[in-house]
Amino acid sequence: MIRIGVLISGSGTNLQAILDACRDGRIPGRVVVVISDRADAYGLERARRAGVDALHLDPSAYPTRTAFDAALAERLRAYQVDLVCLAGYMRLVRKPMLEAFPNRILNIHPSLLPAFPGLEAQRQALEYGVKVAGCTVHFVTAGVDEGPIVLQAAVPVLEGDTVEDLRQRILKEEHRIYPEAIRLFAEGRLVIEGRRVRILDRAPGEAPAGALSGGALRESGLAREEES
Repeated sequence: MIRIGVLISGSGTNLQAILDACRDGRIPGRVVVVISDRADAYGLERARRAGVDALHLDPSAYPTRTAFDAALAERLRAYQVDLVCLAGYMRLVRKPMLEAFPNRILNIHPSLLPAFPGLEAQRQALEYGVKVAGCTVHFVTAGVDEGPIVLQAAVPVLEGDTVEDLRQRILKEEHRIYPEAIRLFAEGRLVIEGRRVRILDRAPGEAPAGALSGGALRESGLAREEES
């Protein structure tokens, strides 16, 4: 079972989806720590109710954003985290985190990337006039919402939709595909090939899916094949 750390800034509905999937056995792992950059984030209460350590790390207590991320990485390392999941975390992830957890940070974004990266993705979609919107789970890189894509789900944009209408429709799909992407990672079935993520039928070594342990993930990291 892998050890998961979740970063949040708000209410934590995607965190709740992850907690539920771990509890139900849909994810072979458990959330060991939840960290928020905001003390009033309701997601911290969700974590406490689930018996998970919930921490507030105040960015203003650090001289630079890089120093904050270094402290964040140190906290996550202390919990021996195998995978970091951003769940409504409203800060850019910087070099200390990327170096501490290479190919081991996932994010969920409320658009069909590469369309509409950044903030207010649902509003961007409505203003552009698209007929289909959706969400994307991707690996985190230095660029904003630019990392290799793991899973996507589409939803229709209906006549008369408000931003909130579209947000709620997309959110239902976020709650479905984020736990699924984490499960695939936990089973050792994701291979990054350049910009693409290949999903294996089985974990490396021809073992049954789910045979790659959290310890093996910590030792080797995510399987990666470089483009020739």
